[in-house]
Amino acid sequence: MKRIVAALSLFLPGIIAAIGIKLMRDTLFDEFHPIFVHTGIQFSIGLLLFIAGLAFLAGFIVYRDRKRQAQKKQHTN
Repeated sequence: MKRIVAALSLFLPGIIAAIGIKLMRDTLFDEFHPIFVHTGIQFSIGLLLFIAGLAFLAGFIVYRDRKRQAQKKQHTN
């Protein structure tokens, strides 16, 4: 059960980052979504989503690596 929750917690930020990339790409190729008032806002929200998703994934990886290194030090002592 814990692995399913962990997989979902990594899957959702990945999807959010992908949506951010799509919004930025759409802005560069002049595909405007009517939800946004201006193309600059569309690009900014896409960039924000991309950075948020990437930051969560990077934070998860750093946390996991530090946790594994601490466990290695405990087992070697």
